[in-house]
Amino acid sequence: MKKQDSQPVDLAEQSVTRLKGVGARNAEKLARLNIESVQDLLFHLPLRYQDRTRIQPIGAIRRGDQVVIEGEVDVAEIKFGRRRSLLVRLSDGTGGIILRFFYFSNAQREALARGVRLRCFGEVRNGPNSLEMVHPEYQRVDPDEPQQVEETLTPLYPTTEGVHQLTLRGLMQQALTMLEQAPQGLRELLPGTLLSRFPMQSLAQAVSYLHRPPPDADQQELLAGSHPAQQRLTFEELLAHQISLRKLRSQHQQIRATVLPAGSDLKRQLLADIPFKLTPAQERVVGEIELDLSKPNPMQRLVQGDVGSGKTIVSALAALQAIDAGSQVALMAPTELLAEQHLNSFSQWLEPMGIQIAWLTGRMKGRAREEALEVIATGQVQLVVGTHALFQDDVVFDDLGLVIIDEQHRFGVHQRLALREKGRRQGHAPHQLIMTATPIPRTLAMTAYADLDLSVIDSLPPGRKPVTTAVISDRRRDEVVERVRAACAEGRQAYWVCTLIEESEVLQCQAAEESAQQLAEALPELSVGLVHGRIKPEQKEQVMSRFKAGELDLLIATTVIEVGVDVPNASLMIIENAERLGLAQLHQLRGRVGRGSAESHCVLMYHAPLSLNAKTRLAILRESSDGFYIAQKDLEMRGPGEVLGTKQTGDMQLRIADLVRDQDMLDEVREVAEKMLQAHPLQAEQLVLRWLGRRVDYGRT
Repeated sequence: MKKQDSQPVDLAEQSVTRLKGVGARNAEKLARLNIESVQDLLFHLPLRYQDRTRIQPIGAIRRGDQVVIEGEVDVAEIKFGRRRSLLVRLSDGTGGIILRFFYFSNAQREALARGVRLRCFGEVRNGPNSLEMVHPEYQRVDPDEPQQVEETLTPLYPTTEGVHQLTLRGLMQQALTMLEQAPQGLRELLPGTLLSRFPMQSLAQAVSYLHRPPPDADQQELLAGSHPAQQRLTFEELLAHQISLRKLRSQHQQIRATVLPAGSDLKRQLLADIPFKLTPAQERVVGEIELDLSKPNPMQRLVQGDVGSGKTIVSALAALQAIDAGSQVALMAPTELLAEQHLNSFSQWLEPMGIQIAWLTGRMKGRAREEALEVIATGQVQLVVGTHALFQDDVVFDDLGLVIIDEQHRFGVHQRLALREKGRRQGHAPHQLIMTATPIPRTLAMTAYADLDLSVIDSLPPGRKPVTTAVISDRRRDEVVERVRAACAEGRQAYWVCTLIEESEVLQCQAAEESAQQLAEALPELSVGLVHGRIKPEQKEQVMSRFKAGELDLLIATTVIEVGVDVPNASLMIIENAERLGLAQLHQLRGRVGRGSAESHCVLMYHAPLSLNAKTRLAILRESSDGFYIAQKDLEMRGPGEVLGTKQTGDMQLRIADLVRDQDMLDEVREVAEKMLQAHPLQAEQLVLRWLGRRVDYGRT
């Protein structure tokens, strides 16, 4: 082993370019994954693992297994059905399996001739007549020269364009060798008293284990995120985020804001003009906002309200308090369609009062954009509604007093802070009101949004009809198609959502295109539209606008429509393969209907057989329409099977922790964060740098 200098090596200080194979070009690609030092690389943790350490007999494998198998090709043939596919039958003496390929070349088909021996890795699924692997990884093997299997579980890392799994694994081996030579290179930053609570106390030991779990590692424990090595790092990561958000909050409280006095005449006028009364929950939240706006520190309030709870009117009343005090208001939404929806509501309510509104999106060009920028900068408009375009450099406000951000989780912390910087003048910053229709149980909200105050609109306006939910097997698909025909014949509109059928977005979008084609053939009298993640944003907006305008009867979509679009005439929602989605996402999708006066229905179509977990999930949806109850149940149910291979991302960009799974740690994390900031401020700072890296810049406010 290489002799170390007396001075211990700090891997946080060692550039990743020290590793073989990392020149300037690769360093640039790794930087996109926030990897700049050897420590950054070691903390780039696997999303999940594959067991390639042993070859399984085909006769012993079951549906859902991810396995390595080896056998001989019996037959390879092309089948023509709904989709052309190449079917290869493989057997090993204990049993047989079909390898199914939707994408293949003639050369590939010819290479898979009878008698050829293959080693394959993939997930086992139920096919029409036998078990199958769809698009497995495979290689030809020589029976006389057997190849070695992997010695440890194979990690799968988060990656980016131009950085392959094999590249990451190769670099990780080098980094782990450096760690073995200098275990002190990863500094222990937790207080010593805390380390005794972890079975695996050494940080170097925990990191090495997670990159190279031995074949006898408890895979269920690893997949569940409950292995001691994971828990050791999970605590550190949650602590780093908590410290950074607390620092952000305390810095924020030093900033001054314009006082926007309560008791606005414009607010009273709007409440007198609208044809409905606020619910007690809306009144309570309006009161909390009113109090915040009248203080000399910037409001930072997150308003949670279930789908249809009336968040828009609450934000309009906040806007009027700012406008009445002589300030401008900016309202930002994640998509042009959602922003346009807000523009329509606000125009209807505020323009009769003589309030001028401007519209700004990234698509606006030339003269229209220049005119919009001019009226915003000179203060000729009191309210600006738009998308991400609002925080572009050339957008200057005359006197921005309040920023309203819809669907908070679609924007990063630094994006909303960038908008706040725009409103800074003479040491003052604008107030911020952030809205979300994604119910988050309170424990999690206190952790994920520790820099914000929290308000909840926990009741729906009177008269809003609950959506009737039915759970139906896809064997009754024809009945469901007839139900769509009947709804549209009555002048209503319908959504048909195709959920993720493969890991690949390409295959998902292809499935949506196929569904659109089949439904257009089955329902020739209807006008059908299609949106998915791979069509251009302008095209997507155009289709959604046509649906909203009533020009399309049926909209086929992937889950891109989960948030935001408001089409009161849509009264039927079909969700295909509903068992594949989580409770919160299903509830959000269901919330796209039931916005008008007609009875609305949601059909959750599933593919049998259902797991016990999926049955329970669909039953909860059928029985309840309360988003907070559903969010709580989601929390209780999210077991290992549900988080298998998924990552909770969003504002916090978590690498190993999961706010749902690890909620039991949160109280202790909050306590330790407070103590570390007081007693160990330097370690606290280094911990944030380790886990958040450059993203910690958002604390610079």
